[in-house]
Amino acid sequence: MDTIQSEPTVESKDLYRGRIVNLRVDTVRLPNGRLTTREIVEHSQSVCIVPVDSRGNVLLVRQYRKPAEAALLEVPAGGVEAGEVSQEAVLRELQEEVGLTAGTLRHLASFWLAPGWCTEYMHAYLATDLQPASLAADEDENIAVVSVPLTRVPELIQSGEIQDAKSIAALLLVLHLNSK
Repeated sequence: MDTIQSEPTVESKDLYRGRIVNLRVDTVRLPNGRLTTREIVEHSQSVCIVPVDSRGNVLLVRQYRKPAEAALLEVPAGGVEAGEVSQEAVLRELQEEVGLTAGTLRHLASFWLAPGWCTEYMHAYLATDLQPASLAADEDENIAVVSVPLTRVPELIQSGEIQDAKSIAALLLVLHLNSK
């Protein structure tokens, strides 16, 4: 098995500081000694949630996403705020986006969303034993809750109705759990 060497940072320049992301350009030294640059978007950790109700429905959100110029059907998701652990972020996001809280959370997996250019690391959870509980939605969100039988998820992925990677990954993890 080949060993891949690290790329030590020689210099780092901050180009942009925003509310959600920062952008920096790192000059790195490759194993062969050459210098090259890496453009890196800094983003906090995040969570995504597959809330499944007692009837076997998954509660998704339809949300307009400006970069895609489309309203996408997704699992609820959001950032982990400073001082929060991922489970706290899950319960907060569920209340803000779906108006529910969960009696049971199960960690499914954690993964890099776009490791070629972004530091965002996401934690996926299954949420069950759902009960009403709401927090005020974020001021900049435009969300509608959509209830879908979990059994329809493969069809919605194959048809392109569900298109984003975090939703596909988290939903397939839940389907895999249910198939055992």
